[in-house]
Amino acid sequence: SLHMEMVPKFNIDAPRWDQNTFLGRVKHFFNITDPRTLLVSEHELDSAKALVESCRAGTVPPGTNEEQLYYAKKLYDSAFHPDSGEKMNLIGRMSFQVPGGMAITGFMLQFYRTVPAVVFWQWVNQSFNAIVNYTNRNAASPITLKQIGVAYFTATSTALATAVGLNLYTKRAPSLVARWVPFAAVAAANCVNIPLMRQQELINGITVTDENDNTLGKSRKAAIKGITQVVISRITMAAPGMILLPIIMERLEKYPFMKVSSSGNGTIWFLFFLSSSIALSQLEPDLRELIVAKHGDKVPYAYFNKGL
Repeated sequence: SLHMEMVPKFNIDAPRWDQNTFLGRVKHFFNITDPRTLLVSEHELDSAKALVESCRAGTVPPGTNEEQLYYAKKLYDSAFHPDSGEKMNLIGRMSFQVPGGMAITGFMLQFYRTVPAVVFWQWVNQSFNAIVNYTNRNAASPITLKQIGVAYFTATSTALATAVGLNLYTKRAPSLVARWVPFAAVAAANCVNIPLMRQQELINGITVTDENDNTLGKSRKAAIKGITQVVISRITMAAPGMILLPIIMERLEKYPFMKVSSSGNGTIWFLFFLSSSIALSQLEPDLRELIVAKHGDKVPYAYFNKGL
C-alpha cells in the first residue's frame, strides 16, 4: 500500500486567504468559481477529493506540498457539495455560474422585443436557476420531487407573467424601459423560486454549528436569514449587468457600427459566501437556552450553510 505521512498542522478546510478582508474574500471566491475547473477530468476531480479526505484524516502521500493541497481543495470545492460531499452536476456548479449566467443573461437582454423570445429565454433562465438551486440546496434538508416541480412551475410562471405583462405594458414606453423588463422578471422569479425550492429548511430549520463546526441544533430563523440573503444576493448580482448594460447598449446603438452589427451582451456576476452566521440572541429561545446550558457564553455566534 502507498506510504502516507502525517501532516497534523495543515488545515485544508481553512480558507487560503484572510476572510476578514475584502481582498481576501474576493481571492477566495475567484478561486472556487474559476471556470477553468470545468475542464478538469472526472479522474482528476476524484483524485482531488481523495487527497482532501486524506489530509483531513491527517495523512497525505509523501512529497505532497501545500500548493498541491490547495489546488486539490480548489477542485474539491468546485465540484463537490459542501454538505454531502457528492459530486455536483456540471450546470449546477459554482464554477459554471459565470459562463452560464453570462450567456443566458446576454440572450435575455438581446431578445426582449417579441413575446415568443421573452417566453423562451425566461423559461431557459428559470430552468437553469432550478438546476442551480437544487444542486446547491442544503443537503441536510431534503426536498421531494413534487416540491421541486411546484417551485419550478411557480417560478417560471411568475417570470413569464412579469416579463410578458411588462413587455406589453411598455410597448409605448421609452426603449430603455423595455430593456429593463428581463431584470424585473428575474427579480420576481427569485423571490418565489428560492423560498419554494428550500421550503423544507423554512419548515424544519437548518443545522447551526459553532466556529469549530460542532452541531448546536436546528434553527428556522437561521433558515429565514440564509434564504433571504440568497434572494437578495441573486438579485444584486444580476443587477449590474441587467440594469447598466441596457443603458450602455442604448447609447451604443445610436452609432452606425452598432446598427450594422449588433452582438450579444454579457454581464458581471458577483458571488457570495456559502456560509453565514447568526447571533445567538437571534435564534429561537428554546435553542438558545440549550446552547447556553451546554456551552455557557462560549458560543456568541452560530454558523450555517446558506446555500448559493
